[in-house]
Amino acid sequence: MMKKIFAQAYLWLLLALLYAPILIIMIFSFTESKVLGNWTGFSTKLYTSLFAGEVQCSLISAIWNTFAIATIAASVSTILGSIAAIGIYNLKVRARQVMLFSNAIPMVNADIITGVSLFLLFVSLGVSQGFTTVVLAHITFCTPYVVLSIMPRLQRMNRNIYEAALDLGATPFQALRKVILPEIRPGMISGFILAFTLSIDDFAITIFTIGNEGLETLSTFIYADARKGGLTPELRPLSTIIFVTVLLLLVIINRCAEKAAKK
Repeated sequence: MMKKIFAQAYLWLLLALLYAPILIIMIFSFTESKVLGNWTGFSTKLYTSLFAGEVQCSLISAIWNTFAIATIAASVSTILGSIAAIGIYNLKVRARQVMLFSNAIPMVNADIITGVSLFLLFVSLGVSQGFTTVVLAHITFCTPYVVLSIMPRLQRMNRNIYEAALDLGATPFQALRKVILPEIRPGMISGFILAFTLSIDDFAITIFTIGNEGLETLSTFIYADARKGGLTPELRPLSTIIFVTVLLLLVIINRCAEKAAKK
């Protein structure tokens, strides 16, 4: 009995430590105070200011750049990761293990190492750094996570279905479109959302590949804003909206996956 109580207490303590900072930001997004922690009464002025365009032009530009980069990087990563996962799945056992191990290296590698490596690569190739290099860097960073999201779906798939489709006269492309893609679609969606979230969140790789042309993303804007001695108050409602949106997407995907599993 006591063991169960301690286990539950530990779990709730862990959840509190993880979500308390986010909860604080969400609470103080509903007050006008420019200082986090100073409650001056309930207000939605920060949300109004965020959507009415009264915030700094640089923040609006950073938001648009962030979501544009994340959308492009996540879309391309999903396509490349899906193709790579299918290719890895069809390798022999030993070759598959080698490729999965190679795919895991970028994920466990420190982001700063990846950022420096890509920076040196772009410099050595003479590529002007800016929007394009950030997108390429994020694609490189996110693709292994998409592969990781799709592989379990492929491993649970019955190989005989694909072979049966070929035996019944389907071309490899038709079998891919009608058999494999429906099987891995949940993994592709999960991989896209994961890549999108990682791209929005990334700072270390972005700061090394963003160049000095004035391009800013949300992470670099927050970093520069914090170095000035404070944070723009509208970042609180923006953070709340991003968190709630991602949470809702995860809930919807899990519900859809549960319904598909029951069928």
